[in-house]
Amino acid sequence: MKVLDLFAGAGGFGLGFKLAGHTLLGSIELDKWACETLCHNAGPGESVIQADLTQLKVESLHSLGGDVDVLIGGPPCQGFSVAGPQHKDSSDPRNSLFREFIRVASYLAPKMTVIENVPGLLKRKTANGRPVISVIMAALAAIGYEVHWTLLRAQDFGVPQIRERLFIFGFRPELLAARPWASPRATHGEPTFFADLHPFVTLWEAIGDLPKPGLDDSPIEYLPCMSEYQSRLRQGSRGASNHVSMKHTARLIERFKQIACGESQSDVYSDDLRPRKRFAHSTGQTYDQNNRRMHPDRPCHTLPASFYANFLHPYEHRNFTAREGARIQGFPDTYIFKGLRTTPSHSLLRRENRLDEIGLCQYNQIGNAVSPLLAKIIAQHLEQWDAIPLNRGIQLHGDWQEGSQSSGR
Repeated sequence: MKVLDLFAGAGGFGLGFKLAGHTLLGSIELDKWACETLCHNAGPGESVIQADLTQLKVESLHSLGGDVDVLIGGPPCQGFSVAGPQHKDSSDPRNSLFREFIRVASYLAPKMTVIENVPGLLKRKTANGRPVISVIMAALAAIGYEVHWTLLRAQDFGVPQIRERLFIFGFRPELLAARPWASPRATHGEPTFFADLHPFVTLWEAIGDLPKPGLDDSPIEYLPCMSEYQSRLRQGSRGASNHVSMKHTARLIERFKQIACGESQSDVYSDDLRPRKRFAHSTGQTYDQNNRRMHPDRPCHTLPASFYANFLHPYEHRNFTAREGARIQGFPDTYIFKGLRTTPSHSLLRRENRLDEIGLCQYNQIGNAVSPLLAKIIAQHLEQWDAIPLNRGIQLHGDWQEGSQSSGR
């Protein structure tokens, strides 16, 4: 299948299709550092387009070469996510970027489309009270697709991370007439009488062979391999790159030493949570996910974009490195991340007019990504419908209205 990836970020979604043996025609992404990552890892013939999709002329996509069979993408989800403030701004532009996905789909008329987003989108409504999921499904239906959505848990498919994501699939109706839709079936979990599943992949099975962090992004020699997962992800790699530790103060390291597996900084002795000297008083606030130490014998918690401050290594008194996060997401070690490792908050950079420093750092790129291993499962699943002949002469080029109805669920 020929694939085009919109809102590509660091490229996890497209990489999964490549790992399944398909052709990635191109990736479109706005962020400069994510584009550096995409360019560094792009294969022969793959295009990387740094562009704002709202300004991109879809006619220019013909230069990619060939019909697009599958259009994939994860429109920025922060405007919908339940991880942020509960009262979202209905005018947040990130809430409407899916319309650019629809615009490209309408013009290119791929056989299939796949949109990835956070599960919280199912709870969100537009300013006029309409469920966002119904708006997206109606938009796809209006340009000729039969639409289905499903929630997939990454840990159920061999990813060492508890990560649930929403996937919205659009199919040309002829494809589903020949083969009805069915969601991918889990391959990992607790074995039962009805399902012979592989055990969940644990955190230590994912990162246990990584050495002590280095001083820069250069490869570091591995420790002995301890699991099939490690062997698979480090295949072809000369060593662990992007493996640099955060610089922690002695005060913070002493706090880390008090945190056991399963605990966070909100569980340690309260005197150690005293405010820094430059603050006159403590707010009394604690954050349950800040510096939570992960269990080595379980899948990791969901990696957010700022996971450099969320989780502690199970044995060492530090936060995860970017490479450890990449392992937890399912990126192979040969996939190198570019850009700064971390950046100050974007709001601070805007206040200080340091706009050239705004970008997705390595941690952001990894935490925002679609797990390549889960994307590979999806790609392999879609092969069943790619085998069905389709009249590519039919061009949709339709339009849609926000009040139109979806053809499927």
